[in-house]
Amino acid sequence: MKKMFFGLLAFVTLLIACSDDQNFEQDQVSNVDMSDFYLYTDPVEAGTANRVLNGKNCVSMEVLNRKLKEDSELYQKMYNIEVKSRKFANSLKPGNGNGNGNGNGNGGGGNDGGDDTPADDGLGTINIPVYVYVIWADNSQNISQAQVDSQISVLNADFNDTNFNDVNPLYADRGANVDINFQLATTDRRYNSRTQWGLNDDVKSAYPAQPGHLTIWVANIGGGYLGYAQFPGGNASTDGIVVSPQYFGTNGTATAPFDGGRTTTHEVGHWLNLRHIWGDGRCNRDDFVSDTPKSDRPNYGCPGQVSHCRSVDLVENYMDYTDDDCMGLFTEGQKVRMRAVLAPGGPRDEFTGN
Repeated sequence: MKKMFFGLLAFVTLLIACSDDQNFEQDQVSNVDMSDFYLYTDPVEAGTANRVLNGKNCVSMEVLNRKLKEDSELYQKMYNIEVKSRKFANSLKPGNGNGNGNGNGNGGGGNDGGDDTPADDGLGTINIPVYVYVIWADNSQNISQAQVDSQISVLNADFNDTNFNDVNPLYADRGANVDINFQLATTDRRYNSRTQWGLNDDVKSAYPAQPGHLTIWVANIGGGYLGYAQFPGGNASTDGIVVSPQYFGTNGTATAPFDGGRTTTHEVGHWLNLRHIWGDGRCNRDDFVSDTPKSDRPNYGCPGQVSHCRSVDLVENYMDYTDDDCMGLFTEGQKVRMRAVLAPGGPRDEFTGN
């Protein structure tokens, strides 16, 4: 009987200890609502067929789906990054763009009221060196240095914008100067007879990412794909973005209507942890930014004012699928989300010297 009693006592003690551990873990994130968090997206719900039909095709989420299946630890890494990012946002002054997401930033598309401007995050202007691989099999892929330089100029203009008169007045006051500068460090040209590289990071395996840089592979993906990015938390050797040469920069071989450099702006947004603005799903899926309206689909071309999910779509956002000339802003909430991964303890804090 004594043995049974002490055995039962030990078992109860173990249960209490485990419960305490769980409570401790819960306490660590008790100030962060993670109920809306997701990673995997169904490619049909995400609109793959529409993207192919309409010609604009960023496949960052599809690539993420594959990586999640290949790496059993990636989900937890990205979950932890999300927790830290939301804590960072919560540490700033509450405003229109500083929630956990949930897509309730605008209701019918108007102003929420209150102070929409986040507190100064203390990071200052962030400078990110850029390493550009130009992987070419023919002259059309061996883009000029002027074309490379034009893309860097677009990145700096888009991430340091202060004039939003060219966007829907409903959202002009939500435009953000993200305050990130991109500095071209190297253009590395590599001849390779392979004419298409696909989506399996083959080009990255051949030419690994450069530590301490935003690595951009300008390489023909094929299949009508414009580009794809790696979200924070992935393998260091493949970290960066891939853009097909005909959608890179604003001159040379850049092809309309994607000759405004906005494919790269879009993919760098993913690299800095932004989701597609419609959340890659139905109205109950979100991009984790509270000052962007809910939607259940991407937009294409220059559609003007359209509404889904009881709100007006922010079609001018860089994280939609509209034509380059129709894009014009990141929001304050997106700014907070991007800068969160650059803050001390974030997955990209090497760029802020921490």
